[in-house]
Amino acid sequence: MTPSRTTGRSPALNLFLVIWCALVFGFLMAPLLIVFPISFSSASYLQFPPPGWSLRWYQAYLSDYAWMDATWRSVKVALATTVLSTVLGTMLAFSLVRGRYPGRAALGQVANTPLLVPTIIYSVAVYGLFAQMRLIGQWWGIVLAHTVLAIPYVTIMVSAALKTVDPRLEQAAIGLGASRLTAIRRVTLPIIRPAIISAMFLAFISSFDELVVAMFLGGVNMTLPKKMFDNIVNEIDPTIAAVSVLQILLVCVCLLLAKRFGMGGQKIGV
Repeated sequence: MTPSRTTGRSPALNLFLVIWCALVFGFLMAPLLIVFPISFSSASYLQFPPPGWSLRWYQAYLSDYAWMDATWRSVKVALATTVLSTVLGTMLAFSLVRGRYPGRAALGQVANTPLLVPTIIYSVAVYGLFAQMRLIGQWWGIVLAHTVLAIPYVTIMVSAALKTVDPRLEQAAIGLGASRLTAIRRVTLPIIRPAIISAMFLAFISSFDELVVAMFLGGVNMTLPKKMFDNIVNEIDPTIAAVSVLQILLVCVCLLLAKRFGMGGQKIGV
């Protein structure tokens, strides 16, 4: 049995790796696949396989004021977080990549700190600060906390794209009479636009799906993840499965849009 010329592994080992990866992928995806039929169940409680099929739990979700209020609040928080984190993260990425000043490396490490600190610790610290500022229960208080968590994603993605852009393109534009800001707006930003769009969708998903911070800062004004958590704790019915399916579909749509208009559309941006 001769090894493969391209990988250096034998065909039997390649087949084993493919089967193993397929099994692991199936194990990870199985719970998601079970959620879909449960959301269309006619039973009054979570039951698999469903005894019958019905849209009653989707109707219950869409007609329930508490569910819809939590959903729209999550959308509002996620959109505001996306705008703030994209603007601030892009500016920070320009500073880290193009800047030449003392402490730039340390600033980059600090900017990535939210990725290293456990969310529960961050939430406790933010709660203590926001309680003094009387921001508990305010939706824009959650936006500020989510923005801190989303900025590192934007900074990392935009910085990676910015490092591939030749600074001489901006210098050429400036040499032709454009200001520094105009050169960035008309030359650099269109080139890195796919990375910025991908970072926007990532920031939106990270905010929309965040639970721990919302539990500390939301007060009585619940976001959708907090409402789902309370529903699981207090009363479990297939409505939670219907909401989960809609969340999965939303994430899939965001990923498809990011692929279409983000990194998948790199040639369009260039």
